[in-house]
Amino acid sequence: MSENKEMGWNFGNTYIHLPETFYAHVKPTPVRSPQLILFNERLAESLGLNSQMTQSNNAVEIFAGNHLPPNASPLAQAYAGHQFGHFTMLGDGRAILLGEQITPQQERYDIQLKGSGRTPYSRGGDGRATLGSMIREYIISEAMHGLGIPTTRSLAVVTTGEDVFRETALPGAVLTRVSASHLRVGTFEYAAKWGEKNELQQIADYTIERHFPHLKETENKYLSLLKEVIHQQAKLIAKWQLVGFIHGVMNTDNMAISGETIDYGPCAFMDQYAPDTVFSSIDRQGRYAYKNQPVIGGWNLARFAEALLPLLDQNEEKALKMAQDAVSKFPSLYHTAWLAGMRKKFGLFNEEDEDEFLIKSFLQLMQENNADFTNTFVGLTVGDDFISENSIDFFHTDECKTWTKKWEERLDRQQLSKQEIHQRMKQHNPAVIPRNHRVEEAIEAAVEKEDHKVMENLLRSLSKPYAYLPEQKEYTKLPPATNCRYQTYCGT
Repeated sequence: MSENKEMGWNFGNTYIHLPETFYAHVKPTPVRSPQLILFNERLAESLGLNSQMTQSNNAVEIFAGNHLPPNASPLAQAYAGHQFGHFTMLGDGRAILLGEQITPQQERYDIQLKGSGRTPYSRGGDGRATLGSMIREYIISEAMHGLGIPTTRSLAVVTTGEDVFRETALPGAVLTRVSASHLRVGTFEYAAKWGEKNELQQIADYTIERHFPHLKETENKYLSLLKEVIHQQAKLIAKWQLVGFIHGVMNTDNMAISGETIDYGPCAFMDQYAPDTVFSSIDRQGRYAYKNQPVIGGWNLARFAEALLPLLDQNEEKALKMAQDAVSKFPSLYHTAWLAGMRKKFGLFNEEDEDEFLIKSFLQLMQENNADFTNTFVGLTVGDDFISENSIDFFHTDECKTWTKKWEERLDRQQLSKQEIHQRMKQHNPAVIPRNHRVEEAIEAAVEKEDHKVMENLLRSLSKPYAYLPEQKEYTKLPPATNCRYQTYCGT
């Protein structure tokens, strides 16, 4: 127990005060021989943990689910969700919430073990996760954090010493996930479908207290909650679009009320700019393609609004009107956030009416020329040396030269120095992203060869994506040409 205290664990458990409708008490299933392969020292320190003690044997047992931190109250959360548009009962099928770590700054973060064994919501699954999928979540979530995009974080990955059987036997692993909370749109759908009105009200009050306490004194705090979540999601999805991130499975159970990106299954970053890009192996209709993410965001929020209807007003017609009015604001909120972000990527400090046309015409040229999304913006930012070194022929086309002239004229109207413009662009155009072939390379080295250096070097580069460091150059290289579209898989 003394060693646990020295680690810095400081758990609270607010979720267990909700009706048991929303969760089931369940302990992680112990594993045979856990070994720590990834540990996030900076995150640990920000949580108030002793980063050296939390790499001890006892800590590894906690990250594996073999031991519990002091005052932990493990549970699996119940929720529902629209998966590819179809409503179904869900819940934490392979994840267990240990409790909430209270930081020295009195912030509260969920500590969850993913891949920690079966729960009442496993629906026939084994409750386990493969090492490759947990490494993927660690890399992508930490890359998103480096990019300044709200996200769940990864504290640790341990191997279990046991195989997980998918199409073949694969090494198993448990990931320790950290988030502001694991409340989802699907949590509210579940409450509205199977709970009583007072239970729906309790989960809404809990959400407001935990995430948006400033809403408690508003005239209609549940309408305010709806509007706040809509606003947060508009900003989040705009940030995804600005760096070419594709979530892959934007089901309502994968939309966090806190405004964080959650559940990194079949996700990836675009190389070539193509708005219809899909990475999920199961998304055959392109529902969650890059170009559709803002639309699906609005659709998901409409489901959130439907769940809240009983709380918005006793008059059903009035409640529906409130919800429709709130959700109708999402497209303009998203567009405003996206356009503001794009202006920053192009070095624009002020606003002109023609900016959107200038931006969209450049994106259209990128699409027509199969230009790489990230490197093209880096080339626009740093100029000829990078363009030449990376053979970005797109910039040498007559169409791009004509566009560049108009863009330079637009920059000249700002009366700002080239250095100020250049600095603004560097701050909003990442030099590196977790390119798919690099992520796969890191996973393969770790899983097949037990070589963690490739993964560690990649993570180091991704931690400062806007630094434009010489050692990051190798991560700007594009993957070899292939006729096969890159895909990732869900539920591994």
